[in-house]
Amino acid sequence: MKSNKADYSAELQLWLDKHRHTHPQEIDLGLHRVRAVADNMQLLNPEQTVVTVAGTNGKGSTVALLESMLRAAGYKTASYTSPHMHRYNERIKINNRCLSDGELCRSFEMIEAHRGDISLSFFEFSTLAALQCFKSAKPDIILLETGLGGRLDAVNIIDADLAIITSIGIDHVEWLGDNRNSIGYEKAGITRPGVPCICGDIAPPESIKALNKDRPLYLINEDFSYRRERDSWYFEHRDFRLDDLPLPALFGDIQLQNASCVVMALRCLAANFQVSYDDIVAGLTTAYLPGRFQIKSQNIEGGSIVSIFDISHNPQGVEVMVENLKSLTNGRELHAVFAILATKDADSITKIVAPMVDHWHLSEPDSAHALPVEQLKSIVERYTNASNSIQCFNSVSEAYDDAMCNMKNGDRLLAFGSTMTVAEALKS
Repeated sequence: MKSNKADYSAELQLWLDKHRHTHPQEIDLGLHRVRAVADNMQLLNPEQTVVTVAGTNGKGSTVALLESMLRAAGYKTASYTSPHMHRYNERIKINNRCLSDGELCRSFEMIEAHRGDISLSFFEFSTLAALQCFKSAKPDIILLETGLGGRLDAVNIIDADLAIITSIGIDHVEWLGDNRNSIGYEKAGITRPGVPCICGDIAPPESIKALNKDRPLYLINEDFSYRRERDSWYFEHRDFRLDDLPLPALFGDIQLQNASCVVMALRCLAANFQVSYDDIVAGLTTAYLPGRFQIKSQNIEGGSIVSIFDISHNPQGVEVMVENLKSLTNGRELHAVFAILATKDADSITKIVAPMVDHWHLSEPDSAHALPVEQLKSIVERYTNASNSIQCFNSVSEAYDDAMCNMKNGDRLLAFGSTMTVAEALKS
């Protein structure tokens, strides 16, 4: 048995490299293969309460807020999210602690021993590893975030005790369809008969309502609601109300939408999980999620600047990002470090952001699916004034360093376009 951390680190990297190349398709939606292995490993029926979260935007924030409130109440949580920012281990957490390299290696060994000749995708390996680790850790509650879609996502092999669907936007059209109704149908695949479903989309697709017409469905602004009042907000459900709640530590008014879904979730879980007003307050003020409009103040020669890091990579998410930006710019010059995948709608995203940007620092994320920087430059030029500068770089870190060297006191820097873009910028 290995005991050296360095040994486990190298071993984990070998496992991850193998998983990236074992299966012929990087994304292979469907449940039969992963369910068969999970059945062999006796993972299909967790003893714990399970909450599954799906949606286009807001999944990670919703999991972070719910986890933070439950932990404040003293419950042992387990969470599975994706993608990771810096280390693979960030995907699987027990009580907000990332699993160690050794724990992950042992879970992969068990999967290998039970999968036989069944081929699994990278995400399917990850999902099984999470479920195996949760089985050993015996948490009070398990929080699962879908990776892509819902109905055919590997996470959906588990029957949730509560489903949360966040906002629905256009993304992953190759697999989910090119309209909100089709995408909503895929996301709502995580629901089950008789199981409560909370929907946080303010204009939910009809497909979500249709699929849940005979099931307990709680719609935001219909069955529960929230309202901001200056520096606080309130939540309301029927004759139940929580007043004077603090604004979430996660930035932006959109987080009130996510937080209200989380409070509604706690209402649905109240029979088994007692979470007080003080616990909710503590959860709101301590929840943390890197790369979601993450703000850093940095000193430069002659003053200071504010940097914003945001992983938004679809039009709906970028619209929210731009709304958040307005309160931080106020006439100040904005430098944008932008790199994106070729599978994303770079044209629509650029069109939304361009009116705010004074200087573009373009690059490519470290991915085989990166949009070539020259193509990105051509898109940016369509929506940019001639007076605005556009520069291209070989890497995100070079783009970020150049932006930092050309900023003056009071300027703002925005790094966005993908998780990989933000991760590399944060390292710089």
